This record gives sequence, structure tokens and C-alpha cells, in this order.
Amino acid sequence: MTQPQLSEAVRELINKARIVSFATWDNTHPAAAIQRFQAADDEGRYLTDEDLEQIGQVVPANTALIAVSQGLRDRVHEIVDEARSQVLATFPNITQPGGGLYPSMRADACWRDFWHFLRCITYGIAGQHTDYTSTEGLHYMQLLYKELQVPLDAMVVGLEGIKAASLKRVEPEQQATLAPYFDRLIEQLKQFR
Repeated sequence: MTQPQLSEAVRELINKARIVSFATWDNTHPAAAIQRFQAADDEGRYLTDEDLEQIGQVVPANTALIAVSQGLRDRVHEIVDEARSQVLATFPNITQPGGGLYPSMRADACWRDFWHFLRCITYGIAGQHTDYTSTEGLHYMQLLYKELQVPLDAMVVGLEGIKAASLKRVEPEQQATLAPYFDRLIEQLKQFR
């Protein structure tokens, strides 16, 4: 079966729907650190061990959460699997004909978004900035989700599942510190409705 072609408008929205911004980080991070974050985001990847080490050297105050960011990155597949399970348990027919994540390529795109959501959240954690999102990028993501008829309730449940699965994997005393990084994106996605 061939994949349906995305319209030019959808492709343009995908390019503009970059939900991370480091614009407010200038007063806490030197340019070299911001460049590492930006390069990872430009490439759509998690921060590497080398990235995290370099960031830790130029912003030593952030080293406590760098290890957390690294740990979440290393367990991303488990975390996304748990979030996916939560969505499927909450919306049992969502991947069936007539469901919001049918056919399977729609579901696959959703799970891929979960992977990217956690990627963006780990940038905020590693940089100790809860203001890691781009208002403009989120606006375009909202337009994209509307155009593609993405089931927003399921995406919010998925993000809440990412938060729960992630917090289970950190020390109990770190959970309250980390929750706002997840809540930032959850609250912004809830506004899409």
C-alpha cells in the first residue's frame, strides 16, 4: 500500500511546527551551549552524551538534571511504549476503522510525536528551563493537528502518560522538580482544543 501524499500546506506546517525555542536562554547559557541544543533540535535528535558533557562543562550549575535528561533519553522507547499503552487503554477503538489513529500510519505518526515530545522536554530539563517552547511553533503545530484531524484528547493522554512513565524512572525527590517540564507542554497541548 502506498502512503498518501501530504499536501503542500501540510508539509509547510510540518516545517513550521518546531515547538522548541531557546530564545529566552541567553541570560543563563553561553552561546556554545545554546548551539548544542539548537543543533540537536535542528537534527530532530536527543542530546548525545558528548552534547550533555559539553553543556555541563559550560553551565556547571545544570549538571544535576543533565543526568536525568540522559536517563530519560536512554529509556525513551520504554516511556513511549507506556504512553502508547495508556492511550490504547483509554481509547480502545482509536486504531480501528473510524478511530482517530486509523489507519496504522496515523498511529505511527502519533507514537513518533510522543518520541519528539519527550525529546523536547529533555532539552528543557538539561537546560533547567521550563520555558523551552516556541509560541509560534506551537501555533503551527495546532494548525497542523487541526488540518490532519489529530485526536487531541488522545495526544494529551499520551503526554500525561509520558510524564507518568518518566517520573517513575527518576528518584522520588526529583519528581516535583521535573513535573513542570512535562506540565509546560501538557498545558499548551490542552489549549489546542
